[in-house]
Amino acid sequence: MDVQTLAGVRLSDVTKEEPNLRSSTIEELKSKLENHQEIVDDTDVETSKMIPDALRNTGHHSSPPLSDDGLIMPRKPANPVRENPDRQNLHKELLFNQKIGKNVLNQKTELQRALEKQKDNLAKKQLQTHVASKAPELEKVIADRAKRLQSPNEDKNEDDKVLNKELLQIRMKLKTRTDSK
Repeated sequence: MDVQTLAGVRLSDVTKEEPNLRSSTIEELKSKLENHQEIVDDTDVETSKMIPDALRNTGHHSSPPLSDDGLIMPRKPANPVRENPDRQNLHKELLFNQKIGKNVLNQKTELQRALEKQKDNLAKKQLQTHVASKAPELEKVIADRAKRLQSPNEDKNEDDKVLNKELLQIRMKLKTRTDSK
């Protein structure tokens, strides 16, 4: 409730039913008004914290610095990134870690990635050989036959692809010759 709505309400209208509630109602309204004023004061303090000191202290009515000719002197605008102390501390820490050779960002070198890839491939091969050694003879024979049947088909498919590409190239050459005549 703000002061204007309180002024518009008559005290007699509020306490028509029971006259003995009149004093307690007045006290409640006063306490609500005081609480509202405290909340408004708190928000003013919070909003004043949001405005940087450099902008808060500068008056809008003060004249900018002028040169001898009466022209406004140029100045660099404030850089909020450089003024931020958290960012400055982070930058200092990153530079220090780079100097001592500590990798903070968990980036791996190409050599480390290649080594991990090789270890993963070796682990997969060992797992496959382990599984294959436990498999019965019949399953091994069936798997070998399946591989033999698939490998000639794959070789033929690759040969067909190469032949198809060559045939397409020759056909395109012939088309260009016939079109030009």
